[in-house]
Amino acid sequence: MLKTPFKMDITSALISNIGGSEWIIIILFGLILLFGTKKLPQFSRTVGKAVGEYEKAKEIFRHEMEEAEENARGDNKFPKITGPVATERKKLESIATSLGIEDYADFTDEELRTLISKRMTS
Repeated sequence: MLKTPFKMDITSALISNIGGSEWIIIILFGLILLFGTKKLPQFSRTVGKAVGEYEKAKEIFRHEMEEAEENARGDNKFPKITGPVATERKKLESIATSLGIEDYADFTDEELRTLISKRMTS
């Protein structure tokens, strides 16, 4: 007598063959049985209000995060780097320009680093 390694019973076969839209129908039917036809509209309104409140809170949070990002970006304490630079001197000049340091051509690299450091910590 041959034994099959996997034996599928009828209930697991039925569950695995149920598609997405059929699950929605089953869930709606279960909700009607659970809440009844009179309380289902009230339940739907409550769920709709909760979803609306969630969306509203999500939008407020997104707006506050964007405001905080703009405030942080608007602060001149941090240098604005737009892209890669070829040399260390060009990097220092780029940082100095973004911090509003002018006439840096006469400074050495070390003096420019010190000036940038002072500007960023003040």
